[in-house]
Amino acid sequence: MSSSELEKAKAHFSALIEEQLARVAEMKKNAQWIDYASLKPILIGVCWGDGIGPIIAQETQRVLEHVLAEEVREGRVAFRTIEGLTIENRIKHLKAIPDDVLAELKACHVILKAPTTTPEKGGPYPNIESANVAMRRELDLFANVRPVQVPQEGIDWIFFRENTEGAYILGSKGIQVTEDLAIDFTAVTKQGCERIIEMAFNYAHTNKIPKVTVVTKANVIKTTDGLFLETAERIGKRYPDIKWDAWYIDIMTAKLIDPKRRTQFRVLVMPNLYGDILTDEAAEFQGGVGTAGSANIGKRYAMFEAIHGSAPRMMEEGRGQYADPCSLIRAAAMMLRHIGFIANAEKIEMALDICSRFEKERVITGRADGATSRQFCDYLMETLQDPYLQNRWGSLRKNIQTTRQEA
Repeated sequence: MSSSELEKAKAHFSALIEEQLARVAEMKKNAQWIDYASLKPILIGVCWGDGIGPIIAQETQRVLEHVLAEEVREGRVAFRTIEGLTIENRIKHLKAIPDDVLAELKACHVILKAPTTTPEKGGPYPNIESANVAMRRELDLFANVRPVQVPQEGIDWIFFRENTEGAYILGSKGIQVTEDLAIDFTAVTKQGCERIIEMAFNYAHTNKIPKVTVVTKANVIKTTDGLFLETAERIGKRYPDIKWDAWYIDIMTAKLIDPKRRTQFRVLVMPNLYGDILTDEAAEFQGGVGTAGSANIGKRYAMFEAIHGSAPRMMEEGRGQYADPCSLIRAAAMMLRHIGFIANAEKIEMALDICSRFEKERVITGRADGATSRQFCDYLMETLQDPYLQNRWGSLRKNIQTTRQEA
């Protein structure tokens, strides 16, 4: 290794430390949470994204406009379409989020985002940063919240994944020191650990859930994961009504598929990378990543998205119209809950349960032997108009639980 290579690596690392210390200074300013009740209108930005994104985004917006028709008429809600977060536009500007698109995002209060393509090394595009990672950082969306519910299996999980730190915050800033040595970085802060862990404990307290599970690999990743675990211990002392336990990520992936153990977990909180792994695994119980929504929450902004990708293969094979919109629609329901339209959110969630779990009259298969995204959403909107939706949904859930108990 030459002295010039060593000096270059030192300078690179020094710049990263300065950048992260500046981020700590920003977090210490302790911005106030946005009050959606004071906004008129609440601006919902809809990002179309890449691949199947525009297809499922337009269908999801159609569902939202249906359930929010009164709110739109009264000027309480307005939609804005953001088309510039495409891979073509990002490559044109060689930026994860072009400046004009970032300005559009910041003009909205909440964002509903369809999947975007993330370039990878050796792929057909320049290896720019993930738009998701960049958006979480630029809008300080520190909490990734993903619920997974399978009533017939006794599963009722909600995952709080730290969203702006860990292995992902510096994921595009590693260094190839020499041709033989490549180094990536992970970074966490006391403030970043505190706010995600506090959110998980507060959710458990508010919803009278007596247990929080903290997931790390602190036995090996001793400094950064160690700080996360130490923070959980400190915050846990402020919630005497909640018991908390600590699990390592490797055994946690096993226990989620253990029928005897998995029902004992309710609220789980973890650093970024582990949350990415666990929530994809958990979504399989609910029907796959195509069925699960995701919230990315900060004090000023919030973004809601499907947890699956842009499915370029579906587009290449001409199957885009058969893409499953359920994950993005669930994310839209989460968005409505976040901004205070709980009754509207419940209607969407009940209709989704009926159409995708209990009465599958139009099934999404991703191929021509199933319904198109448009046909499924037509079916969903017909179900939304059922005046007895809640009774129908409750009866179906009760029947399936009874069948499970008898089995």
